[in-house]
Amino acid sequence: MENFAIRAESLCSLSHHNPSSKNWVFGSSLRPRRIRLCPPRERLEFRVFCSIRETQKIKDAQKVDGVLTGLRVDEVDRGGPVSGSEVESGNGVRSDEVGFSWNWPPWKNLPQRYKLIGTTSLAFVICNMDKVNLSIAIIPMSHQFGWSSSVAGLVQSSFFWGYALSQLPGGWLAKIFGGREVLKVGVLTWSLATALVPVLAGFMPSLLLSRILVGIGEGVSPSAATDLIARTIPLEERSRAVAFVFGGLSVGSVAGLLLAPPLIQNLGWEYVFYIFGLLGVGWYTGFQFLEEKKASVAAESISGSQTVPVKKTWNDSLGELGDSLKDVPWKSFFRTPAVWAMVYAHFCGSWGHYTCLSWLPTYFSEELNLNLTEAAWVSILPPLASVFMTNIAAQIADNLIANGVETTTVRKLCQTIAFLSPAVCMTLSSVDLGLPPWEVVGILTSGLALSSFALSGLYCTHQDMSPEYASILLGITNTVGAVPGIVGVALTGYLLDSTHSWSLSLFAPSIFFYLTGTVIWLVFASSKPRNFSK
Repeated sequence: MENFAIRAESLCSLSHHNPSSKNWVFGSSLRPRRIRLCPPRERLEFRVFCSIRETQKIKDAQKVDGVLTGLRVDEVDRGGPVSGSEVESGNGVRSDEVGFSWNWPPWKNLPQRYKLIGTTSLAFVICNMDKVNLSIAIIPMSHQFGWSSSVAGLVQSSFFWGYALSQLPGGWLAKIFGGREVLKVGVLTWSLATALVPVLAGFMPSLLLSRILVGIGEGVSPSAATDLIARTIPLEERSRAVAFVFGGLSVGSVAGLLLAPPLIQNLGWEYVFYIFGLLGVGWYTGFQFLEEKKASVAAESISGSQTVPVKKTWNDSLGELGDSLKDVPWKSFFRTPAVWAMVYAHFCGSWGHYTCLSWLPTYFSEELNLNLTEAAWVSILPPLASVFMTNIAAQIADNLIANGVETTTVRKLCQTIAFLSPAVCMTLSSVDLGLPPWEVVGILTSGLALSSFALSGLYCTHQDMSPEYASILLGITNTVGAVPGIVGVALTGYLLDSTHSWSLSLFAPSIFFYLTGTVIWLVFASSKPRNFSK
């Protein structure tokens, strides 16, 4: 490679140079000479690296009014993107390698906020894979260790204890350290705990502790993701961002239900935990290399009225950790009716979600007389349909907001659809209309898929109301939302034993909470930005 250098004595020489003045002079060896175009105040230096073939091209290049064509000059103060591989000159000035343009990996030129949202969504895929794997592996584990149904239920419910306990701490830590850092720690925690399940399965206290740790790691993740979205995504893109991130949960459920059975059949139940845990560790390693921009990402995307403080470093945050809890405006939160509306709506939505997630396979098998294989495949349909409906709902919500519809109106509309749709479908399924089993499956699948409108309703309201405290607000509502996972699932089984009626045990409580949640949401919910610190 031959090295050519062009030096100009003044920065203004490039911006005010007259092409007709014949100031560019090249010798026979094409070694440019120093040119003075205006008084020497500053010196601009840049380099162009050329191969031998490029050297010949330069020799034969045309000159238009004395200016050499084919060379691109990038101004030092522009700071914009340039093509080709950038190099540093001796003075630290940027230059380009002519003739080469590399665009790998494909996401190299994506905005930083899109990279963060994409990797966060992938974390949520792994999250639900690690959540549903035990529901399938519990069958061979119970046979191997001689567990009764009560013991198996205790093992599965232990996840929700950790999940419920970590919501508020997760929101608080995300507020202090930033959602990006908390998400990394959460993924690593639940992945290592998942991989340890086969080692600890023979000793019940250790097994329960490992599942509690899985719940803790996954429990801090929603608040961490909410904080990350609030800091990086503008209002007009927020519905799609929330849908893309939390939609990863549905993808994870489908992937876990599809992958776990063949892994258990071919390798043994232990490898479900080994492989799924290894996926999370791999995600953590890859996420470490995702570079953050030096400037605040919030300044790129969030309007001035919603700008939040730039994430602090760990050292700065540790210095403030002791005083941070008392700085959170807890009283202001609980004096706001809109916050209580979010709390109750989260509880109602979680009741229907967790009870159906736990009991629908049994309902399909016992009530609709589907065999176990059919029941397993049918159980995939609701989360699979939710994947598609989530994106449709997000597009509708963001388009309405972009066209000037009030944000609160959009959030109320989406959440109302999310509540009334499954309520109507459950009512139709619980009434004996003489429908064949596959029509009942289709009705329930439709209702549960439409409930994903909540990701453009309730789950966006935390960020709309307060980007600064969004993670803590979600921690509050998600703590209450985890209660149905502990109480609702067990209560459904108790009612089923007492009444022997799926309509009364599974559908009636969910319908009640969906309807009352709709009323509370329409009356009290609001997405109006609030300064809780005042």
